[in-house]
Amino acid sequence: MCQTVFITGAEELVKSQLRGRDWVSPEIEWSREELETVLRVAEKLKLQHMMNEETNYLRNKTVALLFFNASLRTRASFETGLTQLGGHGMFITPETIYSFEEVKDTAEVLSRYADGLAIRYIPRSGKYGDGNNTLKQFAKYSTVPIINMECDKFHPCQGMADLLTIKEKFGTFNNKKFVYSWAYAPGPPKPVSVAQTDILLATKFGMEVVLAHPPGFGLDEEILSYAKSCAKENGTKFEIIDDMASAVEGADIVYPKSYCSWKYRQISDQEELTHREKFKEWRMTSELMDKCKKNAIYMHCLPANRKFEVDDDVIDGPHSVVVDQAENRLHAQKALMSLIIAGLP
Repeated sequence: MCQTVFITGAEELVKSQLRGRDWVSPEIEWSREELETVLRVAEKLKLQHMMNEETNYLRNKTVALLFFNASLRTRASFETGLTQLGGHGMFITPETIYSFEEVKDTAEVLSRYADGLAIRYIPRSGKYGDGNNTLKQFAKYSTVPIINMECDKFHPCQGMADLLTIKEKFGTFNNKKFVYSWAYAPGPPKPVSVAQTDILLATKFGMEVVLAHPPGFGLDEEILSYAKSCAKENGTKFEIIDDMASAVEGADIVYPKSYCSWKYRQISDQEELTHREKFKEWRMTSELMDKCKKNAIYMHCLPANRKFEVDDDVIDGPHSVVVDQAENRLHAQKALMSLIIAGLP
């Protein structure tokens, strides 16, 4: 249950400074105080929704939703959130945009139509970081705020929903052990964005963080370095280990999810898949949940590869909060849009 949020004078100042801000790489570019403001506003909006109160903070506002990749939860939560805020979501797919059109032209024109541009862009080929750099190009030429709905480096909307869920379940981030583990899944390689976002946010918010993965599944060294500096600043720990069972021992939060190996993708996707097949035992089971604390929670951004990443009795069991996470995408994104587009509530 959310608690009524009382806004202080200092927070009002922070809120006023967020209007017009871009949300491209907030894990690094936004301060903890600014991110905490988003969480508090999300709590307030969630309570208002439960009380059936009107929240028309984006009345007569339009956000262009540019989806270069398929989506279920992201599209549904953004469109629903805009409706609840009294605004409108303009759904745009790659087929809508001419293939030769430059980012500059798209950004400048859509800025004249919309009050914000939300973009999901995870390139299927090319160099790591191309997606994030494309969002930065949109931010360069757009005159309205840019929202990262997921790129190849970060998924900050998911990360804020995850923080909101942890706060609801435990009431605090202090003295909590957060374990993000690689998990096996078949099929096309998945992005590293959720892993990198959640590691950064968990260390920034003062949790003890463990990253577990088999050989070859290391993450961006620059991001890992920043996570280590956040942990040091907060007087907590950030460690990387290669054993899932050891990692989850005494955990409060476990987040096992598949992501690709950029090391092997640089050779080929087939090479990455061949390497990935060696680690099918990396799966969340009830036996592993028993190694966690009694009130531990299991998290996943969905969709999960059942019976590969996780067993049914875990994702459907009493420790699972995956549906709560999915719902909180709605409220976290409403808070973000209200703050950067309207400067409210």
